[in-house]
Amino acid sequence: MSKEVWQPGNMLYPIPAVMVSCGKTGEKPNIITVAWAGNISSSPAMLSISVRKERYSYDIIKKTGEFVVNLTSKKLARATDWCGVRSGRDYDKFKEMNLTPLESQKISAPGIAEAPVNIECKVKQIVELGSHDLFIAEVMCVTVDDRLLDDKGRLDLGKAQLVAYSHGEYFMLGEKLGKFGYSVAKKTSDKKAPTHKKRSKGKK
Repeated sequence: MSKEVWQPGNMLYPIPAVMVSCGKTGEKPNIITVAWAGNISSSPAMLSISVRKERYSYDIIKKTGEFVVNLTSKKLARATDWCGVRSGRDYDKFKEMNLTPLESQKISAPGIAEAPVNIECKVKQIVELGSHDLFIAEVMCVTVDDRLLDDKGRLDLGKAQLVAYSHGEYFMLGEKLGKFGYSVAKKTSDKKAPTHKKRSKGKK
């Protein structure tokens, strides 16, 4: 096997393609598509998004200190791309993409009703990095489409047909390969076959 050496660049793929909604009180809400987002803490639950300073949503998020990360699905793929290449300075993105603002539970910024999962966030810190600034935020609340829950209330995100971004292209998540810990889980085939005592010969 041979490898080709490239210059340093952004090659951490695939990554989630999410729609981040935000808004100032009394003004139209906006949506920005973000590929650079990720979990950074589980207790408390925190995540981060990276946004260019020149983006319309940057000042909104910085001033309000709030935003909602909306997971995207196959049905939202076109809207996800469109909201990433059009500016909220020129368009009402909710209106243009026929999306519905969803009232949040813990913050003022709206979510997107059509998204399978909405993650309400409050900014805790902004780190200036270079081309992008990193918004570190605490998760205040999560709302989930109840159609993704089974009869026992367990979440099945596989039903959502989630979208990932990889090197300039969008992909829908596909075949399940296993669940967390499956590589060390005891397999049925690993268990010893049950042994049976031979019936002794003789008169009954």
